[in-house]
Amino acid sequence: MRWCRFQSGSTVAHGIIEGDSVTEVTGSPFEGHARTATTLPLSLVKLHVPMIPPTFYAAGVNYREHVTEMAHRRGVKPEFPPHADVGYRANNALIATEEAIVIPKDATEQVQYEGELVAVIGRRCKRVSEAEALDYVFGYTIGNDVSERTWQRGDRTFWRGKNTDTFKPMGPWIVTGLDPEQLRVTIRLNGAEVFSYAVKDAIFGVRQFISRMSQYLTLYPGDVLWMGTDGATENMKDGDVVEVEVPGIGILRNPVMRER
Repeated sequence: MRWCRFQSGSTVAHGIIEGDSVTEVTGSPFEGHARTATTLPLSLVKLHVPMIPPTFYAAGVNYREHVTEMAHRRGVKPEFPPHADVGYRANNALIATEEAIVIPKDATEQVQYEGELVAVIGRRCKRVSEAEALDYVFGYTIGNDVSERTWQRGDRTFWRGKNTDTFKPMGPWIVTGLDPEQLRVTIRLNGAEVFSYAVKDAIFGVRQFISRMSQYLTLYPGDVLWMGTDGATENMKDGDVVEVEVPGIGILRNPVMRER
């Protein structure tokens, strides 16, 4: 099933997408909900970020080639995480598919994409095993963890480098019933494929992250976990278009513009 948040007129609502249409739903995708009589062509509505998370988690360095490439650029030896370590991102940075990634005037040229799978938590989760961890996932969507590398390296935290407004495209919708181990992420810049990788190649998978996190944190319905990216990443510039595709989910597409 495909779940979205969409706007028609002044109303923003949850919806279920079937074919080329979306049906408005009352209530929450995680609890009691009901379909309404309102069904609209998908092409006539505006898609919003599919979920505003209570807490926004990110796996960070979670693929060997990406860790190796980033270390090479810094001139240091790659260090792989010994455990599934999670960080945080900020909701202010979230934007929907087709909305613009805006590069601040004072940013350097090193503003780069990171196409990622995103797991959406479906029910309260505390101290679960790896074997049962996926039972707590509602579904999956797509994220682009846009990063200003100079700020990322220079600031004590990632507050600008990762969390500047518009730096976290997510969408276009959430798909339920998927096996993350079977998914593949492909990233395109201006229509040309720049990298493709299998989610199963992660250092730590969705199961490991959810289980380890839940030993210390309570995860709640709507929380999101971005699973990290693989491979080298390149600079984006004004006028570019970046797409992140996961077959079985869809395409997250965003134009890029620099502040004048």
